[in-house]
Order: sequence, then C-alpha cells, then structure tokens
Amino acid sequence: MADRLQLLPQSALPKDPMRSEQQSTLWQSVTAIETLAQQEMALEKVSVQPEAPAAVRVDLGVIFVSLELSKSTWLATSLTPGSDKMSRHSIAGGDIAGLLTVFTDLRKKAQARLGKLYPLVVIQEAGLDGFWIHRVLDREDWIESHVVDAASIAVSRRHRRAKTDRIDGEALIRTLMAYKRGEPRVCSMVRVPTPEEEDRRRICRERKALVAERVLHVNRIKGLLLSQGIQGYEPMHRDRRKRLEELQTGDGRILSSYIRAQICRELDRLELLLEQIKAVEVERDALVASAATDTLAPLALLAGIKGIGPEFAVILDAEGLFRHFDNRRRSLPMRVSLHRHGRAVLLIVSRASQKRAIRGCERRWSSLLGYGCVTNQIRC
Repeated sequence: MADRLQLLPQSALPKDPMRSEQQSTLWQSVTAIETLAQQEMALEKVSVQPEAPAAVRVDLGVIFVSLELSKSTWLATSLTPGSDKMSRHSIAGGDIAGLLTVFTDLRKKAQARLGKLYPLVVIQEAGLDGFWIHRVLDREDWIESHVVDAASIAVSRRHRRAKTDRIDGEALIRTLMAYKRGEPRVCSMVRVPTPEEEDRRRICRERKALVAERVLHVNRIKGLLLSQGIQGYEPMHRDRRKRLEELQTGDGRILSSYIRAQICRELDRLELLLEQIKAVEVERDALVASAATDTLAPLALLAGIKGIGPEFAVILDAEGLFRHFDNRRRSLPMRVSLHRHGRAVLLIVSRASQKRAIRGCERRWSSLLGYGCVTNQIRC
C-alpha cells in the first residue's frame, strides 16, 4: 500500500489542512534563515576588505594629560605621540611640585624616544578644587591647560557604566583629543574667571548662604513655639525679645525655662546673622557705587534700570556678564529683555552660572512685570 502511495502524484494524495499549514510555516522559517546567512556572508566579505586610511588625525604633536583630582590622590593619565598606550601616574593630593615633576619626566621620556621636546595639553574637570591648579599650570609656557564641564562629556546610555578614576581619565584623554582635532560640540570648556572676577562673586554668594541660614533659624523658632500651641510670633520683628516674654502656651501657661532659653539662643544666632547680612550688603552697595563712575560698565548699566536693585544687578554681573560671547550660540542659554521707557535692553546670562542668575531673575519677576519683562530662548 505504501509503494502505491509513493507512485501516486502529490496532487492525488489526501490533503491535511494542519499539515499544509505547518509546512508553509516551516518553509518561511527556512527562507528567513537563508536570507540571514546570505547577509552575514556579505558582511564578512566587506570586513575582509582592506581598511581605507583614517581621516581622523591621531598624532597632533603634543602630550595629552588628564587629571583626576581627589583629596588624597591625584591621578594623571598621559598619552605621548607615537604611542597608543596610556600611562598613569599617582601624585599625592595637593603636591603641585610633584605634578610638575611628572610632567617634566613625560617630556624627557618623549624626547629620548622621538628626539623632540613636545608641549603638554592638560585637561581637568571643574569641581571642588576650583581653578588654582589651572592657574599654576597656565603659567608655564609649555603647558596648555583646560577645564571642562563634566556634564558636557558624552557617555554611553545603553547600560549602567562603571565609574572609576582610571576609566574617567581615559575618557578625558579621548575627549581632549577630539577637542584639539577641532570636532564640533565635543564638550564645553569652562571659561576660567580671573581671581578678581572670582572674588567678586563672594558677595552675592555669601549673602545667599546667610539668608538661607536665617530662614532655618526663623523656622526653628516658629516650630518650637508651635509645639506649645503658640502661633503668630515673628522672630524678624524688632520687638521679638519683648514679645517672647509675653507669650503663653495654648493651655494658658508661660513658657518653660529650658525652651525659653533655647529660643533666646536661637534669637542670638538670628541677630548675629542679621548683622552679618547688613555687613555684606554694605560691601555690595559700595561695589555698585564704585562701578557707577564708569557709565559703560555692565554693573552701572544694570543699576540704572528701574526695577533692578543692587542685589539683582550684582548677581547678573558677577554670575553671567563676566563672560565674553564670541557668537550667537554662546548667548542662547538665556536671554532676558527688560523694557525701560519703551526701549529694550538685552541682558545675556552665561551657562556657567545660569542657575544662580535664573534664581535671581525669578525673585524679581513680580516687580519687573510692570516694565514688560519677558524671557526669550531663541530670539532677541
């Protein structure tokens, strides 16, 4: 019977619908596998072909060095010309003389191997160490120093990446090489302020810290009194001591001795803060008055605008307008137009201190709305 069925044509055999559907699915799978195999063979042929010469410059004739700074140890990662291997050197934290010695040894080793004395290009991230290391390195004519904004460096977003000083040092080297090759938008280099410009920021920043501490003490006093059922007491009023003696708890008692003593000590700290805030404001007003002699100075122009007080003017001048804007792109992060007497005055705030400047702007929006204050991110 089986031999007879084999001699019959395929069309004469009985058709099973389930079997025909399975055969169709199997045939589609086989076809897909063959297509993938052909694509892999084509890719292998392409990869076997000799590589074209790279258009990216690798040897730029300098020694690249990145610095990873911490309190105890500085890690210097270097890449010399003619080598694709990065070397690492550990220096004790704060030992600037040891760091310069390492840089000198790198130059001597490169000269002994290549017969040429190469300059150094050094990069470090902006952080708690400030800019004093950059200023020391920038004094040397054979060192080109850069400070980079760490948040502007591109990282892989596929998975959670490991973060060590060694990995970060290599990433800084690659970023610096791309920056020196002239690749656009690789990273954002920080415009390092002068010591005088950096010192001028102390006024507005110290006042901000003192005001925040003042708020903490006021809230602490109000919280202590609220736990005794007392509301409506204002520690900022001048009669705060007299009012404290008259307060009674919610159940009709006078304040206990220990909580009264604690509140008195809080008032002592608060009054000290108020005196320090007044001293800082006197220095700020003196700075604004000294800038008024130069009518073209940004601080003098800001102080002359109706609705802008000395605090807001100093914040904008110290945190934003200290920078130089070479093109329109650098001025795009934030633009504020203040209309005075029907004329628009453009204030450009830099990215470096954008958050502080924006906070200062937010505190003044309510008083400036009457003068047509608008924010514009794209157009002037």
